[in-house]
Formats: sequence, structure tokens, C-alpha cells
Amino acid sequence: MAEPQANPTTQPTSTRRERPIIAIDGPAGAGKSTLAAHLARRFGFLNLETGAMYRALALKAIENDYAFDDEAPLLDLATRTTITLQPQLEGNRVLLDGFDVSRRIRDSDVTSAASQISIHHNLRAWMVQQQRALGQAGGVVMEGRDIGTAVFPDAEVKIFLDAAPEVRGNRRYRQATPESIAAANSSDGTHAGRQVPDPLTAEQQRLAEEAVIRELKERDYRDRHRAQSPLQPAADAVILDSTSMTLDEVLARAEEIVRSHLPK
Repeated sequence: MAEPQANPTTQPTSTRRERPIIAIDGPAGAGKSTLAAHLARRFGFLNLETGAMYRALALKAIENDYAFDDEAPLLDLATRTTITLQPQLEGNRVLLDGFDVSRRIRDSDVTSAASQISIHHNLRAWMVQQQRALGQAGGVVMEGRDIGTAVFPDAEVKIFLDAAPEVRGNRRYRQATPESIAAANSSDGTHAGRQVPDPLTAEQQRLAEEAVIRELKERDYRDRHRAQSPLQPAADAVILDSTSMTLDEVLARAEEIVRSHLPK
């Protein structure tokens, strides 16, 4: 991927698309990936998870011992990196320089690193250029933090998926594997070599869930207060707050939103 030369604030030229772009934005843990995958299957669109691009670059930064707060080396690293998204029925297959990293980029250290590198202005501009190239033709569902505001402000459908941080944290905690929860509660690495972790006490479970919620709140603050493309709903986005909704209710409501924006 070559380094883009365009101004990151330049909006793409709006052209008539045969099939629309569906932009899904929202905070971490809101369920954007689940919603995007569902809508892509339901309407026969491609699901392009742009957050995976930040995760893939963050993984490469980790593997090469790059500092997350030094933008220039990270941008140089990006221009020497090939990130490929291959849409699948369930999510995406993510290739980093030709290697499948789909599972590795979901680990907590990569998630944290991706949040830290995503605050850099020029790096986000580079990512925006790549994301626009992936979805410009339409017929895609793209989810992230700024798809409807920065990447595709001319998207035909914009959904801002939100939920209270306590609800998002509880959902993410319940989705975590016993191994990852046990590892998060082990400060001395005693669980590292065990195939089956010790059962957690009620207190350990409570502390683990509180840690997940605290991490989400910290990430929310970074995302909402970054200088470049802060997390916020587009002016014409439909706000979908799932705090008091079941998954089926969220999916059904999102389908209604998409249908209302599709050509008759």
C-alpha cells in the first residue's frame, strides 16, 4: 500500500451507486461486528471490518517493538505493510503481509495497542484512504468509529450503535473464554502453562468484569477525545441504543433502518 497524498479531511465525491454503503459506527463492545455481519448476510453485501486494519497494524507494531505514541515510525511501518480483508460468512479473514492473523488480532494486547495507535492524525488519514478504496463502489457494510463521519460521509445508510458501558462490559465479559478471564486475574503467570484454568471465585469474577468495564470506559474517553475523527454520531445517523434491547431486537431494528433507506 502506498502512502496517500490526499488531505484526510477531503470527502469522497458522491456518485450514484447501484448498491449502497451501510456505515455502522459506535463505541467498543457495542456489537458492531455482529450487526455488520448480520446485515451483510441479510442483504447480500460484503462485510468489511475496518477496525481489523488497525488491529493488524498494531500487531505488526507489537511484533517489531514499535512505540505506540511515536507516529512517524508507525506511519512508515504502515506504508510497508499489506493488510488484506477477505470477507467470509462470519466476519473477515485478515491477512497481514500474507499471513492469516484473524485470531491473533482479537487478543487483548492487540486490542489495546490498536486503540492507542488509532489516535494519530496522519496514520488515521492513511487508513481512511485504504478504507475508501475498499468500499467506494458500494454494496458493503463497513463498521468502525468514524465510517459515517470521516470515511464515507456520503454513505446511504448510517447507524450509530451504542449502549451503556456497563452493559457493553458485561456482554464482553460473558463472551470471554475461561482461559482469558483466568489469565487476566493471574498476576504471577501461574495459569500460563495450564490447559484448564482454576475456577474463578465470585470475587475474582466480579473484579474481572469491573476491569473489562473500566477498560471500555478508558477506551471510550480516548476515542471521543482524539483530535482526528473523534467518536461521534454523524448528523444524519440513526442512533440505535441497545442498552435495553435483546440481540434479536437490535438486528430487527437495524434491518428496518436499512430497508427505509434502500431504493424502492
